[in-house]
Amino acid sequence: MAVHGRFLKAAAAASIVAVVSAGCSSGGGEGDEQADAGTSGVGPITFAMGKNDTDKLRPVIEQWNADNPDQEVTLHELAGEADAQRDTLVQSLQTESGEYDAFALDVTDTAYFAANGWLQPIEGETEVDTSGLIDAAVDSATYNGTLYAVPQNTNAQLLYYRTDLQPEAPANWGALVESCGAAAEAAIDCMVTQLKQYEGLTVAATEFINSWGGQVVGDDGQTPELDSEETRAGLTALVDAYKSDVIAMKSDGFTEEETAQAFLGGRTMYAYNWPYMYESAQTDPTSEVQGNFDVAPIVGPDGPGKSTLGGYNNAINVYSENKATVKAFLEYVISEDVQMGFAQESFPPVLSSIYDDEALQQEFPYMGALKAALDNAEPRPVTPFYPEVTKAIQDNTYAALKDQKSIDQALTDMSAAIQQAE
Repeated sequence: MAVHGRFLKAAAAASIVAVVSAGCSSGGGEGDEQADAGTSGVGPITFAMGKNDTDKLRPVIEQWNADNPDQEVTLHELAGEADAQRDTLVQSLQTESGEYDAFALDVTDTAYFAANGWLQPIEGETEVDTSGLIDAAVDSATYNGTLYAVPQNTNAQLLYYRTDLQPEAPANWGALVESCGAAAEAAIDCMVTQLKQYEGLTVAATEFINSWGGQVVGDDGQTPELDSEETRAGLTALVDAYKSDVIAMKSDGFTEEETAQAFLGGRTMYAYNWPYMYESAQTDPTSEVQGNFDVAPIVGPDGPGKSTLGGYNNAINVYSENKATVKAFLEYVISEDVQMGFAQESFPPVLSSIYDDEALQQEFPYMGALKAALDNAEPRPVTPFYPEVTKAIQDNTYAALKDQKSIDQALTDMSAAIQQAE
């Protein structure tokens, strides 16, 4: 995951590559015995995380080590690319190694690692109180009804809008579409978002599907749930907006960066993007929208929509010998002081109460909108077969956008591809 300035770009841009599975397991037998081992173990541990965001954890680890010299945490930096991070962890865990006692997983990877029996369930002696955390973040760390990781930080896309052209955020998707006349009068695009054929397209598609009341897979993470009027309506809204240029057709080549360039350059009235764009729009000397924009939650047919979640989940290696220390460290990461520190570094926290801090809201004016977006957010499909699922979403959504498939055919083919995922 990339960081721009101090702002988290999250998992949206990560290109996830499939890794050969060692075979999914659902626990029982040796798995239960392994989960019971080491739960009272105390001592030094190693925490692995992608190097792009370790700057946020270094001061946290330094403070922990100062306070707990007998239970020091050693930070192990993984590669910056999501697929390389995943490969390293998988290769280690397939040998039943405890070299990494804990690791930060992309929200989309948690179910895959859990299904393979590599994660310690967060229950019993390793239970952590997550009642104060953002619900959607906890959902992203839950597989088959069991919590397998502790959310560390989160993220959600926001609707950016030009206040000089649209003084108030549109109340719903229909109002947004109707307001496009103001953009036409200003000779700019109405809206841009990420429709290039990569992970960002999965984010866009799931935001529309979820906002219209549909879903991609069931609670088991494997059964397609695409044959519904709500899902069909959500994908239709996205495709129709693209074909009518409500969402500028050039967006089919846009990642987050092109989206930011278009909005900061004053070339679009609306944009869906992550919070990192806020500071750039407000302070970048080349920004054409300073003082003339605001943010709100993304929109759905009847009001606020459901943004797609980003962020990291911290997991305990089932093979760790010092799980009691890992549990205590993961609890420390979600403590008020640490989470406030994340917020001040624009690393969106998972502790819900942080967003209510008035001083923080003044320093980061987008915090209120981000909290509202997170309260209504949905994780991407929680599935052990995420690489195959995201490919199915991207391929078929793109085909529908480019008029290569009808909406019904795209959903049928998406469903078939998900059923074949393994």
